[in-house]
Amino acid sequence: MPIYVQHEVIVKIPDVFNGEAIWQAPGLALFARRPLLRDLLERSPREQRGRAATRCFSHVTLLLPQEEVDDDYHLSRGARARDLAQTLTALHQKDFGDLLGADQVRYDVVGTEALGAGQIEVKFGHAVYLPAPEEKILYHVSASRDSAVWQPVCPIYPGQRLALIGAAGGHAGVAVAGWPFGLDAAALLINDGPDAPPQLQMRPKDAFDCAFDPKNGYYTIKTRRADGGNARLLLKIAPPGGAGAAGVAPSPRPAVWQSRPGARVADDPTALPASHRPRPPEGDATYAPVARQSVSLVALALPRLSRYRDTGASALDIPFDRALALSDAPDPAISFSVNRADELHAHSKAGRQRISAPASFTPVDARAIRLLAPAPEMQERYCAILCLAQAPSAPVAGGARLVFGRNAPALAALRLLDSPRFLRREGGADGASADRIGLSRNAFSFEAGPQGFKIGRLAPTQALYHLDEQLQFVAALEDAEAPYPLPPGHHLVAGPYVLRFDV
Repeated sequence: MPIYVQHEVIVKIPDVFNGEAIWQAPGLALFARRPLLRDLLERSPREQRGRAATRCFSHVTLLLPQEEVDDDYHLSRGARARDLAQTLTALHQKDFGDLLGADQVRYDVVGTEALGAGQIEVKFGHAVYLPAPEEKILYHVSASRDSAVWQPVCPIYPGQRLALIGAAGGHAGVAVAGWPFGLDAAALLINDGPDAPPQLQMRPKDAFDCAFDPKNGYYTIKTRRADGGNARLLLKIAPPGGAGAAGVAPSPRPAVWQSRPGARVADDPTALPASHRPRPPEGDATYAPVARQSVSLVALALPRLSRYRDTGASALDIPFDRALALSDAPDPAISFSVNRADELHAHSKAGRQRISAPASFTPVDARAIRLLAPAPEMQERYCAILCLAQAPSAPVAGGARLVFGRNAPALAALRLLDSPRFLRREGGADGASADRIGLSRNAFSFEAGPQGFKIGRLAPTQALYHLDEQLQFVAALEDAEAPYPLPPGHHLVAGPYVLRFDV
């Protein structure tokens, strides 16, 4: 593998801010002196013809002991570091002027805890680039282990051709926190300018799979090494402002708990989907074909908790296990939450990060969770639509008029949030079922027929929304008198539930 970044440590420098002492030793004791910065640059030219150098590297990063850099900042606002960069720039131009061409000499001085007193580390090479003072960022590179929490890695500038990304302490030029592939592995980013898409290649090539996911806009890197386990890293290369900030939520009317005599918070666990229920023993009856109707829970509509501020609701947490099923396991693969300021966050082992819709998350391979932005007509009530990777369903008998709501037995297996464990309240108060956020006791009626379903709005305060097959907004159900026809495969949003009705 070519050396893209030269890492060299210069030792025994009494004053680490003395540019002349770092550049070249005095006198002509060529065989006795240790190599200094001028020697290192001379021995590793950027280009050469035969043994003669034709071009030298012009961008150099100096790493000094952090304590020395801190003292310089405290005592002189970093004046000694600036003087050091200027001195080395002048020496570099003087001694290598005929090998620079049109290249500008640039030095950067930073601190590191990895060096002791009298030590200096220098970095230069094909993948070391220092931007011009007014040069704007072309791309931001960020990394994630689960697609939920993204950590910034480095910026990429228009004039920067290469960047080598890897582990701290390795041969890379940019370190990634939590790099999972070892010191010998690195990701090489190739930038051919704003008119060409950036490329990413892994080194060594035969040890990794590196594929770009155009749907999600990031590279997925997985190891092929037998001892690498399930090591995986996601790298995103995006232009500035590519991931928009979450918008400011409107200030709708708050709601209050409506306590009823004799009512108590249900503490029963969430019912299992119909497909998991024990089947009755088969008899000797003869079966005739009938029309099959079913209702599936395909998504959760995350409410704006600011509407329910007077209830004491402070956060709604939705955890998923590694199968991306809703779970109360103590160590979820990923969780999504809404706080009382209507801010969305994703949580994982990597930490907690603010997110916005639309977005897609792949905490495990081959499965994804989508986060959709609600239609403008629904934004007063909802922050986002969280699509489920697993959609539980329940059969529906044709010709019968059934009721869906907090107190209705129909489709109870689909009310996955009917538990106090998902909703947190201020002051540590006992939780209440998250169903109470926007879902009435008797929300709507539905009746299956050959042409679809007839929907009846039962509670005057219950908001109901009709979405098509692609979860696009169609209408808000406001008429409580006439049944509303819902075509097969379309969706109905009631409270936190997005239900698909199939015939």
